[in-house]
Amino acid sequence: MKQFLLGMTLQELGDVVCSLGMKGFVASQIAGWLYKKRVSSIDQMANLSRENRARLAEGYEVGHISPAEVLTSKDGTRKYAFEAVRPGQYIETVMIPEGDRATLCVSSQAGCKMGCKFCMTGRQGFHGNLSAREIIAQFMDVDETDSLTNAVFMGMGEPLDNWDNVKKAVEILTAEWGFGWSPKRITLSTIGDMATLKEFLDGTQCHLAVSLHNPFHEERERMMPIEARYPLQQVLELVRRYDFSGQRRVTFEYILFAGVNDTKRHADALARLLRGLECRVNLIRFHKIPDSDLAPSSPSLTEEFQRRLAAAGVTTTVRASRGEDIMAACGLLAGKNSKN
Repeated sequence: MKQFLLGMTLQELGDVVCSLGMKGFVASQIAGWLYKKRVSSIDQMANLSRENRARLAEGYEVGHISPAEVLTSKDGTRKYAFEAVRPGQYIETVMIPEGDRATLCVSSQAGCKMGCKFCMTGRQGFHGNLSAREIIAQFMDVDETDSLTNAVFMGMGEPLDNWDNVKKAVEILTAEWGFGWSPKRITLSTIGDMATLKEFLDGTQCHLAVSLHNPFHEERERMMPIEARYPLQQVLELVRRYDFSGQRRVTFEYILFAGVNDTKRHADALARLLRGLECRVNLIRFHKIPDSDLAPSSPSLTEEFQRRLAAAGVTTTVRASRGEDIMAACGLLAGKNSKN
């Protein structure tokens, strides 16, 4: 079995060329072909000698992944299904167009082990971590690859639970030898995995989004089992050590469920919890999932919740729902390929 070059960092490519007896600078050449010129085969790496290309091709291939399916929403959102982790297992990637922006919502795992009660991905269980190659292929093998402006690690899985591979992908996206993106174009969303959150905050300048959804410990734990292991208070204590007053942002995601977390009591407690922290709250409409007794809050309650937070000095927006008709909206990704 040949190994894949896509998803390798410059250091890893250096190890490859060294093992093949090539000069060190060849690693930079390969990186340029992979991530800037985005070739699909080693034969296209024209500034490598014929001998080096042949030697490389003996044990390696580029490793692009063609989407198995593409669905387009009536609002222009597009959902791609990629085979990943193992044959017959699919993950989903969503491209969200908005004006001059094209945001890619990226998956980091096949399924999820976190078990949040309101998420379709969590319902299917955990099937494996995506490799760096499988993460980067989502950027490179969508039709909009050349026009992407932003990325959010908010697709299937908990990114910090697969931090080793997500970290490689972020390095490839932001390094000069890679995509050369500013880290401010990337947002990573977590439900509060403290095991690697500090490493993410220390090691990158990417934006952070925290899936909060309830300000009360017991209530949040019933919805999100991670609360038992890593209470929200601990997450906030860590987040408060970092400076979010400049270009780097922290956002708190809050899905509103009718009669569950949408009361004045919840809004006031949330405002108290975030007092003094430079942040934004995104209010998100719940997208109904099968066999769930949860329901979305009414528009009037959503507006009231937003008003109470704003009155307490918390910057709050209501996130527009996108791609619901193709099951691409928040919480609906399930990794199913309709051709199966």
